[in-house]
Amino acid sequence: MHPSHLRTTLLAFAAGLPLAGLPLLAGAQPAQNRFQIVNRTGQDAAAVYAVRSGRADWGGNLAPRPMPTDKSLTLRPDADAGCRFDVRLVLADGREAVLRDQDICATPRAVLEPGAVRAAAAAPDATARPTQPAPGKPNPQARAVSSGTGFVVAVDRVLTNQHVVAGCDKLFIRTADGRMLPAVPPAKVDGTLDLSLLAVPGNPGPALAFRARPEVRRGEGVVAYGFPLPGLLSSDPKLTRGEVNGLNGLGDNPAQYQISAAVQPGNSGGPLLDMQGHVVGVVVSKLNAGAVSRRTGDIAQNVNFAVKGTAAAEFLRRAGLTPRLEESAGTDKSAADVGEIANRSTVFIRCER
Repeated sequence: MHPSHLRTTLLAFAAGLPLAGLPLLAGAQPAQNRFQIVNRTGQDAAAVYAVRSGRADWGGNLAPRPMPTDKSLTLRPDADAGCRFDVRLVLADGREAVLRDQDICATPRAVLEPGAVRAAAAAPDATARPTQPAPGKPNPQARAVSSGTGFVVAVDRVLTNQHVVAGCDKLFIRTADGRMLPAVPPAKVDGTLDLSLLAVPGNPGPALAFRARPEVRRGEGVVAYGFPLPGLLSSDPKLTRGEVNGLNGLGDNPAQYQISAAVQPGNSGGPLLDMQGHVVGVVVSKLNAGAVSRRTGDIAQNVNFAVKGTAAAEFLRRAGLTPRLEESAGTDKSAADVGEIANRSTVFIRCER
């Protein structure tokens, strides 16, 4: 959001008053064109920010003085600023409270509570080991580059496979809208499940919802979404349709599904979705047809695996996140519609060594 989209940034710090109860300045717009940022974090906010959702930076501080807890700041955006805003408080103890994608037209109050508080994104550490990535731009002269897929599971958090990011000196995330964001070291890794959770400041996209129920059955239709064979195929994401073939993975692994949705190198870490657009798995591998041929004399076709969504959701809980959960009910969507849901939250991962 350009600064001019907030002509009058400060109407009042108010003590929990409803929006309609705040005084209007002379010539002010109607109440529905204003919205409140409410500080209920339990401590004062040193700075307040509000920008249109998807903007890469936070712009300038909108509060001329510290904002006390249990107080509210009323803003009046321009009419062309739209309805979707990201809101941020920088707190007195150095942490921050962030809310993303707030629809201020439907709900003209953004209330930041203790659950929205998190550690502020750390500045680059000049003394860090070379394996610690720092913000910047991809290096076209990197000695070795690999790639994979990931998807957004919470504010500024991306889930992928551990093998996609293992040994990387720097990681970059290309979002659905084309931005390239640096990722910081994994917040959580599970080598057994082959999962890694990345911190990606900068709003990489909305979080996908995991399927809460019913349980996945053999024969259910699924969609795999990701970036296979980069450099050979086009750079846009690819969708493949298939089914859940088995409720256990390679070697009878109970944490995986066997699927027929075709996957290739580069798909690793991408979402596997049911026909309601809910995550039921994380694509992890395909069967090595060459090895199977040498062992059996036959060529295995289209045998692929995904970490179960229930196992991935539990991994996120252990990492301190609460995954979005939704029930899969009603009429199935088309594969194209499921792809539209996946697209805004699925990211390309570049690993530089």
